[in-house]
Amino acid sequence: MAKNSDNTPAEQMAQAQEPAQAPADTESADKAQDERYSWYVVHTYSGYEDKVKTNIENTIVNRHLEDKIIEVRVPVQDVVEYRDGAKKTVRRKLFPGYVLINMDMDDETWYVVRNTRGVTGFVGPGSKPVPLSDSEIKPLGIKTENMTVDFGVGDTISVVADVSHKRNGFP
Repeated sequence: MAKNSDNTPAEQMAQAQEPAQAPADTESADKAQDERYSWYVVHTYSGYEDKVKTNIENTIVNRHLEDKIIEVRVPVQDVVEYRDGAKKTVRRKLFPGYVLINMDMDDETWYVVRNTRGVTGFVGPGSKPVPLSDSEIKPLGIKTENMTVDFGVGDTISVVADVSHKRNGFP
């Protein structure tokens, strides 16, 4: 995606064509449907997006904010590059310097995110964060509809991915 300096980061996000990863589980999808949760954009130092994501995820666990901050994303897309005659697929950040957070905005969550190392602030006028609209979220491939699953107590399932795959240990 080519950057247009006339567009705001939220408008640039709305213009993105490649979807980000899908919600990690049905609980996150159910919470994402809750009206109190909205997607917010956080500005970070360029190159620190993954570190900020990790720091926020660790803070969520340490402060037991799992019910208030339900998802943190750094939107990426796969890009094919040709270097030295070789075809190579590379993951690129869609919006360098920005992280998306799905959360219930209140004083506590604002404080936690805003005071995370590497975060320079929320996108919005002054200190008031502005949530992304549905029209801005849809092109990013973030699902906002409910999902149903067909399994019950006693059924055998296989977990192929989870939100904590990069963490060491579990609470």
